[in-house]
Amino acid sequence: MKKKSTRWMKALGFAALASCMVFTTSAGVFAADTATSTSESEDANRVISDGLEMSTSYPGVSAKPGSTVSFDLDFANGGSGELVSLSSSGVPDGATGYFQGGGNTISNVYVKNGQNSALATFSVDLPEDLAEGTYTITLTAQGETSSDTLDLTLNVSQEDLGASTLTADYDSQEGTSDGTFTFNTTLQNNSTSDQSYSLSAESPDGWTTTFTPSGESNNVSSVDVKGGSTSSVTVTVTPKKDADAGDYEIPITAKSANETLNLTLKVKITGTYSLSLTTQDQTLSFNAKANKKTAVVIDVVNNSNLPLTNINLTASAPTDWTVEFSESTIDSLEAGKTKEVTAYVTPSQSSISGDYAVTMTASATETSSDQQFRVTVQTQTVWGVVGVVVIIAIAAALVAVFRKFGRH
Repeated sequence: MKKKSTRWMKALGFAALASCMVFTTSAGVFAADTATSTSESEDANRVISDGLEMSTSYPGVSAKPGSTVSFDLDFANGGSGELVSLSSSGVPDGATGYFQGGGNTISNVYVKNGQNSALATFSVDLPEDLAEGTYTITLTAQGETSSDTLDLTLNVSQEDLGASTLTADYDSQEGTSDGTFTFNTTLQNNSTSDQSYSLSAESPDGWTTTFTPSGESNNVSSVDVKGGSTSSVTVTVTPKKDADAGDYEIPITAKSANETLNLTLKVKITGTYSLSLTTQDQTLSFNAKANKKTAVVIDVVNNSNLPLTNINLTASAPTDWTVEFSESTIDSLEAGKTKEVTAYVTPSQSSISGDYAVTMTASATETSSDQQFRVTVQTQTVWGVVGVVVIIAIAAALVAVFRKFGRH
C-alpha cells in the first residue's frame, strides 16, 4: 500500500506542476497581448496627435523694407482629412501678414490625408520704415484633433542680400552690322515664391532684340521662374544693316510683381560689309547673238568700310550657255574701291530671239551679292538669208538688162 500511495502522490505532484506551468504561460501571453494592445493604442494616439505637419522649403529669407515676402506652405496629414485654421503671430509692427489660396485671402484650409504641396501661401508686406534686424514670425495650423507650428525668419536689411539677379555670361560683344549677337543670360529668382517676369529691351532705332528660353525655339515676352530657382534665357540682338561703327548699349529688363531686374548689354559695331555688281553706266541689260561671245564690263564694288577678301565670281545662265570672267577671283578689295571685270557671255546655238536672264554672283569671305542681267538674243533666220540672196539676184539681173539694152 505504501508503494501505491507514493506513486499517487508523485502523479498528483506532476499534475500540479504542469498546471502551474500552463497558468504561468497563459498569464504571460495575456500580459504580452495586453502590452501590445496598449502600445498600438499609444502609437495610434501619437499619429493622431502628431498627424498634422506644416512646412516650407525656405523658412529663412532676406528682404528689404517696403518689399513683400511670400512663403509657400506644404502640409502633411497622417490622419483623416480635416479642416485646419491658420493664424500668425510675431508679425513686425506696421507689417501685414496674410494667408492666400486659390487667388483669395483665406483663414482656413482643408488638409487631406497624405502630402499637400503648396496648399497655401503666407505673405508679409513690409513697411518702408521697418527697422533693419531679424524678425521671427510663428505660423499656427490648428486642426480638429492635431496642430503644428512653423517659425519663419526675416532678415530685414537695406542691402540687396539674397535679391534676385539677371546676369549674362558675357555682356559685351563686337562684330559687323550684318551679323547677330547672342547673349546667354541667367534669371535667378531668390524669393520663396514663383515669379512671372516680363522681358523687354530698349533697342536702338532699327535694331531688334528677342528672348528665347533655353532649350526652346520660340521667342517669348515673359518667363516663369520657381522660387529659389533659375531660368536661362538667350537674348539675340540684330543691328540694322547700315548701322554706323561705334558702341551701343541695349538695356534689358525682367519685371515681376515684386521686383525689377536690370542688365545692360553692350555691342560694338566694327564696320559694315556690303558688295554689289553693276555696269559702268548702271545698265543691267545687253544684247547678244546666238553662239557668239559677247563681252560685258562688270564693276565689282566694295560698299563696305572694311576690306573684302577672297571674292569669287560665278554665274547662273540658261541651259547650254557659257559665262566666263576675265578674272574669276579677286584676292582683296579695299573699302570703297571698284574692280573692273569682263564677263564673256555666249548664248547657245539653239537660242531663239528673245529676252533671257543671267544672274552673276560675287561671294566674298565676309558677304555676297547677286545681280540679274537681261540678255536680248538676236538670231538670223533662214528666210532672212533667202531674202538677201533674192535681192542680190534681182539687182544683178537689172544691171545685166541695162547693160544689154542701154545702147539701144
